[in-house]
Amino acid sequence: MPILMRRRTRYSLLAALALILALVVAAVLRKTAPPETARLLPESDAIVYVDLQPIRAATHFDRKPIQASADYQNFIDATGIVFDRDVDSVAFGLHRMENPNGPNGPVAYSEVMEGSFDGKRLTAWLAKMAASRESYAGRVIYTIPIDGRSLRVAMLGYDMVAASNMPTPEQIHSILDRYHAGASPFSGSSLLEERYHDVPLLSVAWGIGHIGLPFGENGRVVVGGLTLPLPVDTTFVASLRYAGSLHLRVEEIAGNEDAAGRQAETLNALLNIFKGLQPVQAASPEDASIQEFIKSLKIEQKRDRAVLTGTLPVDLMKKVAAPEDTAK
Repeated sequence: MPILMRRRTRYSLLAALALILALVVAAVLRKTAPPETARLLPESDAIVYVDLQPIRAATHFDRKPIQASADYQNFIDATGIVFDRDVDSVAFGLHRMENPNGPNGPVAYSEVMEGSFDGKRLTAWLAKMAASRESYAGRVIYTIPIDGRSLRVAMLGYDMVAASNMPTPEQIHSILDRYHAGASPFSGSSLLEERYHDVPLLSVAWGIGHIGLPFGENGRVVVGGLTLPLPVDTTFVASLRYAGSLHLRVEEIAGNEDAAGRQAETLNALLNIFKGLQPVQAASPEDASIQEFIKSLKIEQKRDRAVLTGTLPVDLMKKVAAPEDTAK
């Protein structure tokens, strides 16, 4: 009898250890898995994700008064939602449009937002603004006409909203299907599965895929009026990681090491010209911080990738996002 009891105790301990191990593994997988908002996105050409909570805590940008447009102010009055304050994270899927001259332009999007929302007020506003509605997977999809496009919006849960301005409902149907199936750490689009492992840990914002699409003009990437020697279908992995300051990292994935070397050399030449155009003496502390950021930029080749890195001072972030002095 004592032997039997010892065996039962041993089996109970083994079962408890196995359960604890399973919980630890599940927790690790959840921590290293892509965020749920990104996992719910449909197939796309690029994904951009932003975790606003740590950025808001560091800069208090939600306290900065903004001059809301009439339409946005009407939305705030009707729903009580202020995006700067109430959205905690957002993920966008970017879709290349076959006709860049159509109502969506060259790029359409699907998005999933997570935050604090008043579901009743938001639903009432959507019902009022919608030209039509559809029931799908136990949710109502509201279609709102905006500037010749159709924006489809659906409440996924009390803290999550999905939207897409694609011409067809396929993309928002995909989001609802993924949500209905349950958020698994192994789920997500093929792009997320292929590239998320390249995103550095603790990144507060990141983008993967053809993230140059929104800046595309005539097949090239144009930033601030400067045409870069990069086609819009170049694959990137970009990230912002917070560690006392914001660390920027942008990786261009070239076809091979030789191509990466040529791109790094070309981009370095452009970067050096840009640095040379900066004034010798900063006119203000803000200009000094900007110059510090520009000075920190560098481009290196790492195997089959051309990698740009830089450090953005938090003081500059705080100054940009600081509340305006309304006492004047």
